[in-house]
Amino acid sequence: MKCFQKNPLVASKLTVALIGSALLVSGCTTVNPYTNEQQTAKATTGAIIGAVAGAAIGVASSSKSDRGKGALIGAASGAAVGGGMGYYMDVQETKLRQQLASTGVSVTRNGDNIILNMPNEVTFGVDQTDLSAAAKRVLSSVALVAKEYPKTQLNVLGYTDSSGSDAYNLRLSQVRASEVATDLMNKGVASTRLTSKGMGKASPIASNASAEGRAQNRRVEIVLTPIG
Repeated sequence: MKCFQKNPLVASKLTVALIGSALLVSGCTTVNPYTNEQQTAKATTGAIIGAVAGAAIGVASSSKSDRGKGALIGAASGAAVGGGMGYYMDVQETKLRQQLASTGVSVTRNGDNIILNMPNEVTFGVDQTDLSAAAKRVLSSVALVAKEYPKTQLNVLGYTDSSGSDAYNLRLSQVRASEVATDLMNKGVASTRLTSKGMGKASPIASNASAEGRAQNRRVEIVLTPIG
């Protein structure tokens, strides 16, 4: 029986490749497009450990010619597992911030939830329920990222200001939320991942006593939450 010894040069190159892959997929320092500040993502240590393990598995299960590609794919999968759902939402948040920079849509984080605040000036005209061209472009970017991260639920919530009757505002907010959810579905996001709900004048984020405050309260929020 023959014993095959590992070439130390190959082993060294492989180690460098694994570490490089790990750093590539877990390099989670990003720039917030709204504050221009550096942000350090969560779960980096676990992601690095998972990336190295995943890269090793990817190499072992790939043909000789595909080992580099196998390492990268394995590293990406391992990072997600090693970093947990926090890491999964981190990388999704980073991509959403990149896609939505300068669109007028804010991206905020609350635990493992990501909140996209789409002001009415971006989405709908006054008392209108037809999505604007700008809104459709924004939703194309959201759908692009959402399809890449299928373990996320998208909850669409419509809000109005306090003008008008409660019944009118509730119906208007529901129709708008439904329009946003339908557009995302038409762009390829699975319907099982989408919910929509009208909130009417509930949960204002500014005072309804001023025109500026009412404008802020007229909005659609997309809340991305982990599935499972």
